Amino acid sequence: MSSEGVDAESKVSGNQANIPAHIRRELDIDDGDRLRWHVEDDGTIRVRVLQQRSGTFDEFGGYDGDRTTAVEDEHDGWGVE
Repeated sequence: MSSEGVDAESKVSGNQANIPAHIRRELDIDDGDRLRWHVEDDGTIRVRVLQQRSGTFDEFGGYDGDRTTAVEDEHDGWGVE
């Protein structure tokens, strides 16, 4: 395989390969993102980045209601009334 036109290369260790930092930055790959791999008929590999940018509380802005609670008095140790 020729190295002409290579953007970067990395070494495989066990079943893992590192993604070079400048490629991670360029593609905005972060912890938790998934990579979907596809091998083309000609042997080339296509990789799609599936960004995981949301979690359970990502859009939670806090309680905005008019009811206050005394957590220690109104809830048990697990937060259940």
